[in-house]
Amino acid sequence: MGTFSLKEKYFKFILYILVIVLINIAGVTLFFRADLTRGSLYSLSPASMDVVETLSEPLSIKAFFSKDLPAPHNNTERYLRDLLEEYAGRGGEYFNYAFYNVSADEGTLTQRADENRDMAKSYGIQPVQIRIMENDEIKFKNAYMGIVIIHGDLIEKIEAVTSTQGLEYQLTTAIQKMNKKVSALSRLDEKVSVSMYLSSSLNTIAPLIGLDQLPELGKAVAQTLTRLNAKSLGVLDVKQFDISDKTELDELGKKYELMALSWPALPDKNIAEGSGAAGIVIEYKGKTATLPLIKAVQLPIIGTTYQMADPAALEGDMNAVVEKLIGINKDLGFLSGHGSLSLAPDRMAMMQGRPSESLEAFNSLASSRYSVKPVDLKTGTIPDGLNCLIIARPTQKFSDYELFQIDQALMKGTSLAFISDSFQEGPAGGMGMPPAQVPIDTGLEKLLIHYGIRINKAYVLDRQCYKHQAPREMGGGEQNIYFAPLLKEASINTEPEFMANIKGLIVMQISPLERVEENIDKGKITVTRLFFLFGRILAHGRHDQFKPHVHHPSGKKGGDEIL
Repeated sequence: MGTFSLKEKYFKFILYILVIVLINIAGVTLFFRADLTRGSLYSLSPASMDVVETLSEPLSIKAFFSKDLPAPHNNTERYLRDLLEEYAGRGGEYFNYAFYNVSADEGTLTQRADENRDMAKSYGIQPVQIRIMENDEIKFKNAYMGIVIIHGDLIEKIEAVTSTQGLEYQLTTAIQKMNKKVSALSRLDEKVSVSMYLSSSLNTIAPLIGLDQLPELGKAVAQTLTRLNAKSLGVLDVKQFDISDKTELDELGKKYELMALSWPALPDKNIAEGSGAAGIVIEYKGKTATLPLIKAVQLPIIGTTYQMADPAALEGDMNAVVEKLIGINKDLGFLSGHGSLSLAPDRMAMMQGRPSESLEAFNSLASSRYSVKPVDLKTGTIPDGLNCLIIARPTQKFSDYELFQIDQALMKGTSLAFISDSFQEGPAGGMGMPPAQVPIDTGLEKLLIHYGIRINKAYVLDRQCYKHQAPREMGGGEQNIYFAPLLKEASINTEPEFMANIKGLIVMQISPLERVEENIDKGKITVTRLFFLFGRILAHGRHDQFKPHVHHPSGKKGGDEIL
């Protein structure tokens, strides 16, 4: 009996060991993780899963981060590690990533860290300045927090990862764009023609127009073109032209909008009469685009000055043009004219030191993911195939035919994005009175009403608003800017995926939107409210609890929702 008991103990012991070994083997071979955070912060969105699962060629990500980053940047790095692990889990053998410790200070770490820093610089990743708190003091230090995405010969980069907000979107869109570009480049049945026109005759007048480095420009641009061609799977057919004949340059200027310079003879400076051009013409299947290598800028008082293209920035500009011509990105239409906002820089505002009203920042962000096409209804029509037509704060009247074109574009499947104001600021009043607010009537209002939305001629004022710290000479203290309501998370509809990460907004001089219920076809039109306000306001010297105050310049009052 005792012998049997001893055998039984040995058997159980061996069985336990066997179970433990099997569990460990299962733990190594089977991977399982669950995201229990609110909102599934560490889980990929369905769009990200689809993109990374459709990779057909290896893609690698190099993350360059300085060691021992202070909060909150250490949390950003940790979030990025978890996010890349999720991508790797979905991408399998085609998705790889690695983190590289770097230091912004020369020789402070090991030789490996110095090599990593040199690698980061070779990809164009530079340190950024961050603020840290040490011993109750605010200090600044340089740190690397950049990402490089490599897919074949293509390279995309995110130079500064300073926040977790929108990081997955940036990564997914970059991966999707690169995947599309590899497919598009491999399908091309003819090469993209790239012609560089740079006249050596310009070198004689370069010092006179402030371009002493012009003789070196040709070599630098040629290197840029070679580098871009290598990253574009060799699809660029690059040619260089040195033309100084005025008649030939005039013909090229008319055909490609290539800027040509002509100058008279200057005997005192030993310069003969001549002509020259500096620009790059990119052509593909009848479509052309021109990038200037020299720009003429008109400045008040100073007059005409000349600026030479930066070869380092030129690669990005050319890459965007090539992507646009071969049709990698989706098309966005941007309505020009009718007093709408411009995508070009407002140079006059910059020189006068006043805020710019251009959408230059929007254009820069949108152009990295979309092909932005200007649409002028006075000289043309809305092209078919646009994914979206953006109408940004027009102030001039649309004709009935122009409104018909916009309506027809919507009927054909083109999305419309309206950025609209109810009033236009007029000239300042006398005796220190504020500028007049002139109502805007473009005709688009009746089109919106037809689809069930009315923009009321009013401003929303709310007590929960932006607070401005007044300077001492103006009395100091905190001032409420009632026409800049503060929208908190409770006032934001985060159910749509594109709204999920918006936690708060400050909106300025907004007008309330009203649903025109009788015009909304419930079977065809769905109205989604994104923002609304229900807050405390200051009215007539007392605090009241009700809907936000709506100020009508005509003196009317009311309560409305913000859609």
